[in-house]
Amino acid sequence: MASELIINVTPWETRVALLENNTVVELHVEPEARKGYVGNIYKGRVVRVLPGMQAAFVDIGLERTAFLYVTDVYDHLSEFEAMLGREECQDGGRLEPCSCHDDEELHYVQPPFRIEDLLHQGQEILVQVGKEPLGSKGARVTSHVSIPGRHLVLMPTMNHIGISHRIEDEGERARLKGILEELRPNGVGLIARTASEGASQAELQAELNFLLHLWEDIQHRANTLPIPSLIYEDLDVALRAVRDLFSGEVTRLVVDDRGAYDRIVDFLQRFAPHLVTRVELYNERTPIFDAFGIEHEMSKALGKKVWLKSGGFIVIESTEALTAIDVNTGRYVGKRHLEDTILKTNLEAAKEIAYQLRLRNIGGLIIIDFIDMENRANREEVFKTLKEHVRRDKSKVNVLKMSELGLIQMTRKRNRESLQHLLSEPCFYCDGTGLLRSRRAICHEIFRKVRREWERPAPGELRIEVHPRVGELLLNEANHHVEALEEELGIPIVIIPRPEFHLEQFHIVHRPQEGARR
Repeated sequence: MASELIINVTPWETRVALLENNTVVELHVEPEARKGYVGNIYKGRVVRVLPGMQAAFVDIGLERTAFLYVTDVYDHLSEFEAMLGREECQDGGRLEPCSCHDDEELHYVQPPFRIEDLLHQGQEILVQVGKEPLGSKGARVTSHVSIPGRHLVLMPTMNHIGISHRIEDEGERARLKGILEELRPNGVGLIARTASEGASQAELQAELNFLLHLWEDIQHRANTLPIPSLIYEDLDVALRAVRDLFSGEVTRLVVDDRGAYDRIVDFLQRFAPHLVTRVELYNERTPIFDAFGIEHEMSKALGKKVWLKSGGFIVIESTEALTAIDVNTGRYVGKRHLEDTILKTNLEAAKEIAYQLRLRNIGGLIIIDFIDMENRANREEVFKTLKEHVRRDKSKVNVLKMSELGLIQMTRKRNRESLQHLLSEPCFYCDGTGLLRSRRAICHEIFRKVRREWERPAPGELRIEVHPRVGELLLNEANHHVEALEEELGIPIVIIPRPEFHLEQFHIVHRPQEGARR
């Protein structure tokens, strides 16, 4: 599949888009003022240990303390090195993908230790951010440090060799495993990343030497810097894209900034010289994201409703805990039977949902409400279609079978903020609900306030200043209630439209009669 990597660099932000067959499939945005934390290594201090949650909070110098779960605490490695060397461990624990590096790195879970046995308040600790702070939650950290290169990931706290699951050729997997077994120093772990496919032993040795020297520098900084301190900062989004996305499938990388172009070329000359010729500097007058049609796709990626080619649509609603996706037939009425119409809509929606999850970087728990289908075989076909189309996703995805109600539950690993969190913020009018009070409800509140605060006022008039749309309702549909209030209070009520008012804003003021002032 022909792919292109497009990088737009400005003083205020860097944006990266991955295109497959001229379709935007991934978007990464890093504002200058909000650089990501994932991959950064910090020297921190434990501020609180929670035995009831088997977790600890660590001060790493960010706005909120970081969260460290017991399974992410590195300790007593020598006591279970043998367990770490296998996929499944004797005590039921297992090795799972680390959240930092696209399912290519493993870490141990379910250790036979309690958090209170491993950590205490005030303890110094070296941790790496695995998940960005999201919403009201602090960063998720681990003390199992991993240092990614282009071909390899060095894991100084693990004794394990792994091969990326995206390398499917068994002969190549065996070749890489043999090379890593020969190169790996005692007491550390190595993962061969997808980009290592076809790499020579000399290339892997050179990168391993670089990573080992980098780890030595990190240890030195950790021994000398105060607490809390940033010990190691991961690459910026442009170089991360080169490291993680610029694979053999990408036919070209186009960047519109000379400085970024030079840094990318320098990076590739060190780690992947055969890809340098695929890098292009964009010098055209038209902005690069406009020229490749990406700007339009970004604006669409923030909408809740996504139309399907058949005329159906899906609605995407995200909360802090989960994302709900609803499938509707919309304008599509089909040609034959109702079940066929529903099946076609659901199949098209399954493909679009897999695409939207990757494009918007939606993670966590996801609930999909497909249109109910009577035929069990049709439900199975929709499930298989969804599974097939999430296979290209670089984030770990787990999809459960469709329920009798047409619901599919799935999870997608969430490392970084979604596109919605990066490019939007809750409305300060509706407080993120997406809803405003109805005009009728606002009118009723005005009537209650008038009766509560203006019982038989002095002669004059009562002025009600409102948004024009509310004023229109007061002067027409609700006019008989206004007249009843005038009769009850014994003074006229004047409706004054204020275009500058928010829809829910109003102001009631009594204007005394000229001769009635005291």
